Amino acid sequence: MSARSYQPPCSCLSIFRMKPSRDITRLLEIMQALRTPVTGCPRDLEQDFKSIAPYTLEEAFEVIDAIERDDIDDLREELGDLLLQVVFHARMAEEMQAFDFGDVVQAITHKMIRRHPHVFGEEAARGAGMAKGMWDKIKAEEKAERRERRAALNLGAVEPTGFLDDIPHGFPALMRALKLQQKAAKVGFDWSEAAPILDKIEEEIGELKQAIANGDRENTEEEYGDLLFAMVNLGRHLKLEPESALRGTNEKFRSRFHYIERKLNEQKQTLDAATLDEMEALWQEAKTAK
Repeated sequence: MSARSYQPPCSCLSIFRMKPSRDITRLLEIMQALRTPVTGCPRDLEQDFKSIAPYTLEEAFEVIDAIERDDIDDLREELGDLLLQVVFHARMAEEMQAFDFGDVVQAITHKMIRRHPHVFGEEAARGAGMAKGMWDKIKAEEKAERRERRAALNLGAVEPTGFLDDIPHGFPALMRALKLQQKAAKVGFDWSEAAPILDKIEEEIGELKQAIANGDRENTEEEYGDLLFAMVNLGRHLKLEPESALRGTNEKFRSRFHYIERKLNEQKQTLDAATLDEMEALWQEAKTAK
């Protein structure tokens, strides 16, 4: 059976007897039932790719949050929520007769097998490991296949016109900054070390101060962006991941602020009633509190 011809078994009677299962087929059946006109869920029926895209991103971040908290139970649940998003998108595509969940699985298994010839290839390839230049050859083959596939579907070409144009615009801004810098560095457009980037950061701070002093909001935003971009560059040279570093600081801020809240509560005070000086004193306490 081809991936395209796969249809999860589902009837009106079976919908009312749905039970949890370890089999992915059950999740596909549930989504099909939810998206069935008249008998399905009105809220799920009104969704489209764009309307659920924010939830897809949210679920991915919740997976990361569970990992950061070392919460293996939440991780299981959040991975399920993320998988549901994949199934939801695939179901809507199937309704358009574009592709289905089986096609998604087939595409990723094909890609993983192709990209690991040192694992799944002939014995000689496995023994040799990933040969120099093999990765570029694989990527070129994938791009050629994509062009052919899109041409067969009468879809326009999406080939990048510039060296950096294949970095997705939809990435979070810090991640996209890092990816842009990493790719530019591959052709030698990069700082030689971290030290001069610190000088660049000082320069950007000066330009930001000047923009603020001038009262120019548009220029202030631009200079603020330049400063953030330089900070990402510094982190890259120090082998620090900006999202991870900022998540750590966010958690530190949350923890210290919670300390303030808890101490005020012990004193029968509220956050609204406390003065800035009182909160600042507790903030300093929080830095050394166990």
